[in-house]
Amino acid sequence: MINVISKDDIGVYTAIRSLRPTANFFISADVLHWDDTVQTQPTEAEITAEITRLELEYDGNQYQRDRAKVYPSQNDQNDMAYWDRQNGTTTLDDAIAAVKAAHPKP
Repeated sequence: MINVISKDDIGVYTAIRSLRPTANFFISADVLHWDDTVQTQPTEAEITAEITRLELEYDGNQYQRDRAKVYPSQNDQNDMAYWDRQNGTTTLDDAIAAVKAAHPKP
């Protein structure tokens, strides 16, 4: 899986890396230079289809990015877990459940 930071990162380079992860190529002045003698160069249609697939996947995972913004920090989660163990409470579970309820999976 390709790690895409923003939708703007999805382009020809990302699509080719997704289609042919170990391929040798570079793009210079918007021209693809295929240096791989083992793997075939993907067609323009394959690249376009992969860009569309990656964009749809990115859009479909918006809930993950929304959740990441509002989850308690790792330090806060550790502190909540400690105090939950000490006090027999469910503060951490409640906090995580609230975030998941506010930002459900599609």
